[in-house]
Amino acid sequence: MLSDNLKKLRKAKGLSQEELAVKLNVVRQTVSKWEQGLSVPDSEMLLHIAAELDTTVNVLLGETVVADESSDLKTIAAKLEVLNEQFAKRNETRRKVWRAIFIAIGALALFSLIQMVIKVVWLQIVINSVGNIGDTSTAIIGGADGPTSILVATVTARYGVIAVAAIVVIAAIVGICKTKRNS
Repeated sequence: MLSDNLKKLRKAKGLSQEELAVKLNVVRQTVSKWEQGLSVPDSEMLLHIAAELDTTVNVLLGETVVADESSDLKTIAAKLEVLNEQFAKRNETRRKVWRAIFIAIGALALFSLIQMVIKVVWLQIVINSVGNIGDTSTAIIGGADGPTSILVATVTARYGVIAVAAIVVIAAIVGICKTKRNS
């Protein structure tokens, strides 16, 4: 009787053998022996067990205890709730980290894009003011032996870099929108 009642009451409280053993200042194997009927606690220990399990010594020793399934479900539900909270906090932390990464990358890419566009526009203005010869961007300067053509720059080489920066900015904006908190 004691072994069955002890086991049912311990489980109804949601305690493991180890947790009950810690509360009673004994080793887990002692609780296991009590529940298997291999040994019996002394009278003083019975009082401590009854107090920890919120019951009486009479119930521990003789009265049959019916397992309360609702308390088992409540214990499981409480543990699941704690796990869900931990999972939600971890997901929220990950979301914030990814959002910060997307914001940082987007800001850098946007800054680079603006800087490159300004340089290309400035270069195009300079080239137009000096004069173009064909499709290449050249400037004509006077030399000791006559006019000399010097290649200033090619604007088309920068368009690829600008396109990549624009794509990174767009990807960062999409990432920021995807990591937005759903209210």
